[in-house]
Amino acid sequence: MPPVNNVTRFLDARKVPYTAFETPGEKLGALATAEFLNVPPETVFKTIVVTRDKRSTPQSGSVEKPRKPILAVIPGTNVVDLKLLAAFLGEKKVHLPTEREAEGLTGLQAGGISPLALINKGFQVVIDSAAQKYPEIHVSGGQRGLNIRLPVTALVKLTNARLASISRTGEEN
Repeated sequence: MPPVNNVTRFLDARKVPYTAFETPGEKLGALATAEFLNVPPETVFKTIVVTRDKRSTPQSGSVEKPRKPILAVIPGTNVVDLKLLAAFLGEKKVHLPTEREAEGLTGLQAGGISPLALINKGFQVVIDSAAQKYPEIHVSGGQRGLNIRLPVTALVKLTNARLASISRTGEEN
């Protein structure tokens, strides 16, 4: 039986239909997760933490406090397109932090970073519009070893996400 955590309790409390899957406890990428679950790799979405530029304020010359990072939820077969994401958000530039920085920003281990585990924590969520091709997609359950399949509409609503074309096929940025 898959583990129970804050994400599954949250989904149960909201009466959101989902299926939880137990996966190996080590960090699995989206493609390895898809292979393990025997599902199409384009239906397993990964959450990429993206940081914004620090902006300096012209009046005082001081640097304002950086805003919360963005959670880009993209198909496991793709890479986040930083230019498309920045343009969609109206930012000059966005950056990919290191895995360790992403863990520090979210408080979650890489391989377990999930928009569902970070609800109400101030993260802006952008889901790649490719998700709309599927009634349900897989995302991390907020810890390594837990994968959640749920309706795309529920994920968008719960995370207050916006949908946009923010990824492309190809090698890492």
